[in-house]
Amino acid sequence: MASSITGSHFEGLVLGLLMFWYFSSMGAAINNGNSGGVPAVYVVGDSLADVGNNNHLLTYMKADFPHNGIDFAGGKATGRFSNGKNAADFIAEKLGLPSPPAYLSIKSSIGSSQTFSTGINFASAGAGILDATHNGECLSLNKQIDYLSTTYAAMVEKNGNEQAQAHLANSIFAIIIGSNDIFGYVKSNGNTTPQQFVGSLIYALQGQLQRLYNIGARKFAFVGTGPVGCCPSLRRQTESNDCNAEANSVSDLYDQAVLSLLQELNSQLSDMKYSFFNTTFAMHEIMDNPTDYGFTEVKAACCGLGDLNAKVACTPFSSYCSNRTNHVFWDFYHPTQATAGILTAKMFEGSVPHVYPVNVRQLSAL
Repeated sequence: MASSITGSHFEGLVLGLLMFWYFSSMGAAINNGNSGGVPAVYVVGDSLADVGNNNHLLTYMKADFPHNGIDFAGGKATGRFSNGKNAADFIAEKLGLPSPPAYLSIKSSIGSSQTFSTGINFASAGAGILDATHNGECLSLNKQIDYLSTTYAAMVEKNGNEQAQAHLANSIFAIIIGSNDIFGYVKSNGNTTPQQFVGSLIYALQGQLQRLYNIGARKFAFVGTGPVGCCPSLRRQTESNDCNAEANSVSDLYDQAVLSLLQELNSQLSDMKYSFFNTTFAMHEIMDNPTDYGFTEVKAACCGLGDLNAKVACTPFSSYCSNRTNHVFWDFYHPTQATAGILTAKMFEGSVPHVYPVNVRQLSAL
């Protein structure tokens, strides 16, 4: 018992020292920002953006082992479900910011020269809009927002409400969520209609976006789920390895409903700005014209085992392709670094129908 209490007190002291150090540096960052005018990027979402939060959870949903990270700096797995960088990394890079650290890894970075005043990544593999999605195996979107709220409270305590609000108002909040909820619905063959299911997602998401706004978020970069039925795992379940039409249909309904929700919130909250990325349009451009983007394989995963390399996940025992730049998918669910980079470039430089109403670069300047 005594040992447990001592360990708890030590962890609390360590985290407290880190938060003091972090928010001391935050004051300067709030005033100085970066050359592009965006002081920070805060990320919430799922495995498409997780940079290591799940490494710190008791869960099977991890990517902290080979062959993940084979093309990342140092060639080591970091917790990213990718051969290299993921969307969160590229978004930060495009904003001229370092990739924000995983929230749950902050306490392990004491003594580092890097400050985290340029953002934090709360994304967690397996996360969904609904708390029931992979419950207990990840940080749900609600839990991620809880952690953001805790972070904000510490920010206010150190720098004052005015500075903290100015910092968040000028920051980009990247949101990549919804795929896991859709996968769960399609696999469950539930009794609700797709419209009813999407309605339940949007009802929950509305409250979550409102919570982000109440904390101080003003610039939302929302990434649509896209053609989730075209990932290798769902292709493998069809007779001809085509895209899963049901999953794509539900995803389309969700993306349309998200865009309508963002428009509604924008009309109610005059200082709320957003950019919605049409992942479906962008992915079909890539899959329909792969050679234009340097790809030769659009169906099979680079890393895995079985049909389309999608029967078994990417593990140290899986085979993997020698050229990751010509594969759209890294494993049975996730894109390669090459694909993530192309999609992010479209987020920042594209126009309608890639993005609506503005791209992320334009959003950052508002």
